[in-house]
Amino acid sequence: MNYIEFLKTKIAVSEPSGFEPGPVNAVLKPHQADAVRWACRGGRRALFESFGLGKTAQELEWCRLCVEHDGGRALIVLPLGVRQEFTRDAVELLGMPRPPYVRTMAEADAAEGSILLTNYERVRDGDIDPKAFTAVALDEASCLRSYGSKTYQEFTSLMQGVRYKLVATATPAPNRFKELIHYAGYLEVMDTGQALTRFFQRDSEKAGNLTLYPHMEREFWLWMSSWALFLTKPSDLGYDDAGYDLPPFEVRYHKLPAASKPKEDRDGQTKLAADASLSLPDASREKRDSVTERIAKAKEIVDSDPEAHFILWHDREDERHEIKRVFPGAVEVYGTQDYEIRERAVLDFADGKTRLLATKKEISGQGCNFQRHCHRAIFTGIDYKFNDFIQAIHRIYRFLQTERVLIDVIYTEAESEVLRVLLEKWKNHDEMIARMTAIIREYGLSGASQLETLSRSIGCERREVRGEHFRAVRNDCVLETCSMEENSVDLIATSIPFGNHYEYSASYNDFGHNLDNDRFFEQMDYLSPELLRVLRPGRIFACHVKDRILFGNVTGLGAPSVDPFHSLCISHYTRHGFIFSGMITVLTDVVRENNQTYRLGWTEQCKDGTKMGVGCPEYILLFRKPQTDRSKGYADVPVVKSKEEYTRGRWQLDAHAFWRSSGDRLVERRELAGMTQKELSRVWKEYSLGEIYDYEKHVQTAETLDEAGNLPASFMVIDPKSWSDWIWDDVARMKTLNSEQGRKRLVNHVCPLQIDIVDRLIERFSNRGETVYDPFGGLMTVPYRAVKLGREGIGCELSADYFADGAEYLKSADAERDAPTLFDFIGRDAG
Repeated sequence: MNYIEFLKTKIAVSEPSGFEPGPVNAVLKPHQADAVRWACRGGRRALFESFGLGKTAQELEWCRLCVEHDGGRALIVLPLGVRQEFTRDAVELLGMPRPPYVRTMAEADAAEGSILLTNYERVRDGDIDPKAFTAVALDEASCLRSYGSKTYQEFTSLMQGVRYKLVATATPAPNRFKELIHYAGYLEVMDTGQALTRFFQRDSEKAGNLTLYPHMEREFWLWMSSWALFLTKPSDLGYDDAGYDLPPFEVRYHKLPAASKPKEDRDGQTKLAADASLSLPDASREKRDSVTERIAKAKEIVDSDPEAHFILWHDREDERHEIKRVFPGAVEVYGTQDYEIRERAVLDFADGKTRLLATKKEISGQGCNFQRHCHRAIFTGIDYKFNDFIQAIHRIYRFLQTERVLIDVIYTEAESEVLRVLLEKWKNHDEMIARMTAIIREYGLSGASQLETLSRSIGCERREVRGEHFRAVRNDCVLETCSMEENSVDLIATSIPFGNHYEYSASYNDFGHNLDNDRFFEQMDYLSPELLRVLRPGRIFACHVKDRILFGNVTGLGAPSVDPFHSLCISHYTRHGFIFSGMITVLTDVVRENNQTYRLGWTEQCKDGTKMGVGCPEYILLFRKPQTDRSKGYADVPVVKSKEEYTRGRWQLDAHAFWRSSGDRLVERRELAGMTQKELSRVWKEYSLGEIYDYEKHVQTAETLDEAGNLPASFMVIDPKSWSDWIWDDVARMKTLNSEQGRKRLVNHVCPLQIDIVDRLIERFSNRGETVYDPFGGLMTVPYRAVKLGREGIGCELSADYFADGAEYLKSADAERDAPTLFDFIGRDAG
């Protein structure tokens, strides 16, 4: 098939996975009925609805309709402590049989009824097989977060192939984008990795810290709204809000003096005040030392309103014991209780039979409805867990609450920063909900408009910007290279997409938009012969690549493994006629890599040294197009250097391709004691390159610096240095065109190629005045540096944003190169 036909095979035609439901239970309110119909038509959907809008009834009705349409049975997976709400709504509201609660597949097989209930632990531990059910609903799905990303992955695998799936939760955490896209992966809307690379820029300093690309923000929320329904009130769907007006709401903050005494830091300096935000031990110490005072404050608040019912939210066992001592009449709910006793206590409080309920957010903070008889709650302590906090508040501040809600938050002075972060998350949460509901109001529930907006395209309108010494083209690089003359390029230098690791544009032409390596190289099969054709005989194709880390919770291997992408590239390009000439290894900072992936952690290495591999360097693969005259090895147009400029010493360094670990002796500890980190980096390099290496002394030096508080956690200051130019250990990692992008507040390229690397390749493998081509131009770093170094530059780029910025850089380089100098005028006058 031709290239365009191949691109068409990448189009993912999403067949409707749902069905047109039969009549919806007339008891449901209009907004509830609409949401149920929308979820049935979608088949795999999420309901993110405000507290009190009736998600429980909607889940039950969705399950009934799925079973009515397809037969079989439905399963609702829920947190322990909320099954009473499902029983109440099923029997008293919807007129259904009481849904049985099951713990094993044997119990499920023996149970009567078409809708069964179970809890998350039963599914996670394999006691219940969700694939045995036609439909599965996850209630309060945000509780999966507390199990960690491994359980997210396990649930995704366990639920793979279930015909109908529903996710229901009230509060997707603000800026917890991974949580949102985990839901998408679970629902089989989009692969988690694809969503990550399509919408988010990653923080090179910290793993898991995701930020939406500014230009992708609206697209992200449109995509979300195509499979997730955000509702704050019935009017979001055009209905009357009568009966859904929230009562007045007030949060009162009670700051107590810090309980823990200030400590000396490791530099011997005493803090003016204790700070619970510094570390987990500091926070725990402050909680422990202040428990008596905090519960005493709660007693004062409770006594001030003797007629009101209160929830006493707490997090620690010592807090529970102190509450029981101060409030002997309070009903307790805690984890080791018999479940039947716990359920009875929750129901009695919900029905107003008891006045005080002492419970933890993680136990009763989700799914329980206490608004009928309670309008006051006290948080006897705080932490950073916003989702637990907001969920607990909305056990009483929810629709159908008739009283003014008062929330009292008790904290100490040392926890002021914790409170600030908590309130910032609350603000972000409100902003996220506002964005989503605005989109719902704009597009409604059809989803057609959103999906049309999000659709990918094939091809792009070709654009070209020319200068005296450059040509920048916006186009698919396959189509553009096909149009170039044979043997017209003297050097190809590029950083190819790393398989399906990143997507750069919402286009099927994008090489990053492929399911796996096989599909990536299938697309590359159309480009590689053209690269060979346009390269002059005997000349070099320098290909920048990096291997990829595959995490154990994704592969099922348990431990990280490495996708040898550079080896696959060697096999691919040699199959297309290139001669593999070797590779340059570019060192990377192992500390920064660990911050990005958490794969090489010190703690994990101490637990089991077999689990941890090594850092992944970058590689420049060198391929040569065979020269015309096979009787000699010279290129048809050789890259000539004079021995006066290209010295014997430089030749020896260029000729080597192995690591050198350098050093005669390490700098003595006393020599390093007073240096700044910048000085350390400089001195270490000078020292390491001039002496014989001693591993044990290197370790001792690192340990000494760490003890002195001078071993950075964010970058490596005494990394191993190399003798050879073939192994480039001194590449300025931040010296890319992205630095200029950052100053201009533009979008940063995902995988920029460093200027240092480009300069060395151009100077070594091309002559002045020759043509250098980059088929994956990005910000046009390669042609930009080619112009700067006296060559002609050509770059092709698919992304409109990258192309526009890169063209501007090339214009500036071209203008600077052609700018007349004083000597030009002198020479002209003299002539």
